[in-house]
Amino acid sequence: MARNTSLYFRIVEGRNLPAKDSGTSDPYCIVKVDNEVVATATVWKNLNPFWGEEYTLHLPMGFHSLSFHVMDEDTIHDDVIGKITLSKDTIGSQAKLDSWLNLTRVDPDEEVQGEIHLSLALLKDAEKFSLRCQVIEADLAPRDISGTSDPFARVLFNNHSAETSIIKKTRFPHWGETLELELDPEELREDNAVTVEVWDWDMVGKNDFLGKVTPLLEGWFRLLPLGNNEVDAG
Repeated sequence: MARNTSLYFRIVEGRNLPAKDSGTSDPYCIVKVDNEVVATATVWKNLNPFWGEEYTLHLPMGFHSLSFHVMDEDTIHDDVIGKITLSKDTIGSQAKLDSWLNLTRVDPDEEVQGEIHLSLALLKDAEKFSLRCQVIEADLAPRDISGTSDPFARVLFNNHSAETSIIKKTRFPHWGETLELELDPEELREDNAVTVEVWDWDMVGKNDFLGKVTPLLEGWFRLLPLGNNEVDAG
């Protein structure tokens, strides 16, 4: 695929969507290329929506995938109806794709939700060790049509954990916070890894998982799904 590629696509219609609200749904589409996002209009109270909307998206050279999420707009929290994901290889191998595609179920805990900027250091003071993690900022993908979250980060090592403050209504939180975990020397001899999780704080229900990473030293790291144990070198 060329270094600078533009993808033209048309979101035509949906059919036989599941009902999320009293026998119907209020569907709209979110289209994501990594963290670049566009959203269609909402079609109210319709399980066979027609959008007929056209877009052109720039595809960066290192993009991972293109995904279409069909959402049900709600007053408090939008529901995910389903998604389609097309890999870079799939897009590159076809000059044109024009067909009905089946939506698949979405587990929010398995969705990659952006990138986070971190810096790690191991400090020694007398007989004590401490793990210092600078949680700098993040670039998060939106979870619904509002486009924002209330994110906070959590650093975990063995049985230790620390959290940043919550930043309200943003996709681009800047924490600039330093978190330290005091460790015993024997803990460093065990096969443990540092994990940083990002969560969307919720006043009413449970917090929503936004992604995790097992970082090395300093850099931007891609947030991975909950069940993924891959180490991201940045």
